[in-house]
Amino acid sequence: MNTLLRRPALLAVAGAALALSLTACQGGEDSNASSSASSSASESAAAGKTDGASETAETTDSAGSTGSQGSSGSSGSSGSSGSSGSANSTGSTGRQAAGSTPVCTAGDVTITAATQDGPPYTHLILTAKNTSGHSCRLAGFPHVQLLESHKQDVPAVAKSKPAAPVVISAGAPAYALLKVSDGGVDEDNEPVSAFSVTLEGDSTVIAVSAPGSEGIAADPAKALTGYWTPELRNGADDF
Repeated sequence: MNTLLRRPALLAVAGAALALSLTACQGGEDSNASSSASSSASESAAAGKTDGASETAETTDSAGSTGSQGSSGSSGSSGSSGSSGSANSTGSTGRQAAGSTPVCTAGDVTITAATQDGPPYTHLILTAKNTSGHSCRLAGFPHVQLLESHKQDVPAVAKSKPAAPVVISAGAPAYALLKVSDGGVDEDNEPVSAFSVTLEGDSTVIAVSAPGSEGIAADPAKALTGYWTPELRNGADDF
């Protein structure tokens, strides 16, 4: 009887021990799972901080680049303003230099005449060559008298006036166009073998030989003269 009573008791004790063992195992697994979860959370937090730092660094680099571009733009604006100032200064200096150049006198130039274009030879080219050893300025237009019987100066054409002063260096030429007639056969033309020219600022009379062995046919009523210019122009375009 005693033996039968002990076996159930032992079985009960063994069952209780097994239950405690299973409980302990489950507790360990829960603990491990909790530890794993904590570790994952820590790693995620660390990764988040790293990504945030990277984004912050990228933002800083972008801001730095933008700042550099802004500085470059400011520098460019300053350079542009400086260049404009230099150009204006150069233009002013050029005008002042031309204004300070002495006016050409009769002793500074040699004036010759040649026909322009073909028949009916209505225009002459007057060339004033600087034969002095210095630069001089040809002011205005040549004052021309074609005939002794007509003491009035040939009228000047205003639209032929150049925009800038005409400065000729030593040995360089300047030009003026002279219309002597309209080329019509019914004009009151008179033969001219020589005529007189005076320069603005100098009353000295310069005798200029007409081109050709027989001279030119001139009509003082139709005659016109242009301003001195640094380049040779077409008389038909001006008058």
